[in-house]
Amino acid sequence: MKHGAFAILPLAAGAAVYGFAFGLLAAQVGFPWWGVALMSGFVHAGSSQIVAVEQFSTGGAVLGAALAGAALNLRYIGIIASLSEVLRGLPLRVRLMAIHITGDENWALTMAKRAHDPGVGFRFLIGSGLVMITVWTVSTSMGAVIGAALPDLEKFGLGFAFTAAFIA
Repeated sequence: MKHGAFAILPLAAGAAVYGFAFGLLAAQVGFPWWGVALMSGFVHAGSSQIVAVEQFSTGGAVLGAALAGAALNLRYIGIIASLSEVLRGLPLRVRLMAIHITGDENWALTMAKRAHDPGVGFRFLIGSGLVMITVWTVSTSMGAVIGAALPDLEKFGLGFAFTAAFIA
């Protein structure tokens, strides 16, 4: 697990930047920091979270946000299917935890490492995934705390800047 945790750190640093930007955006449209933290820990999918915040900020329906988020995350069907060999033989609770903490970054890194060393497996995936979900949750929460203390960024023409940074 330690090898995965250390290997993911450069990618985690990048995710922290856009996680922080997401937290700022969410706070600017009225999400409390604890709501951002809960969403980040339970949803753990930046694109879905951005869509949900955008939907809620414009008065959109919860169903619309949920459907848009689900459509954005259809790729996880393939990602999870590709992990079947990595997760084979593990207890169900461990597989479910691994699936929850798997994101684009730690999945891609795990699969790249496995291509060179088939011995890389679930411990690497879990170590890297725990770092990513922790960094994501902390950075989005910090962004929300700071974003709540800032003036309305729309007044300065910066409202869309955070969404654009996330997309980039």
